[in-house]
Amino acid sequence: MESLIKFVQDEFVTKKDFPEFGAGDTITVYYEIREGEKVRTQFFRGVVLQRRGAGASETFTIRKMSGIVGVERIFPVNLPALQKIEVNKKGKVRRARIFYFRGLTGKKARIKEARR
Repeated sequence: MESLIKFVQDEFVTKKDFPEFGAGDTITVYYEIREGEKVRTQFFRGVVLQRRGAGASETFTIRKMSGIVGVERIFPVNLPALQKIEVNKKGKVRRARIFYFRGLTGKKARIKEARR
């Protein structure tokens, strides 16, 4: 059964070629928003907390600070409204899921930049 699901995902789900990114990276996601008849592009810039899943059901979570309030958003990788993803900074973290980042404030909430 799993091989059948994998076959259907490989054949019919359109793959978009986005750059490689992971937990700790600062990225900008551009996506479409439909408001009635109008379509506009909005972006969301923040730190990637995690990538989860595989294949068609893969998602990633981004966190940004809006004033003093933390805002998180979960994007499916295969979302048709996603236009592009830009990697602004490559972060150096030691975990695949950095949920501890939610509790950090001020200077402790900085992530070292990875050497290229």
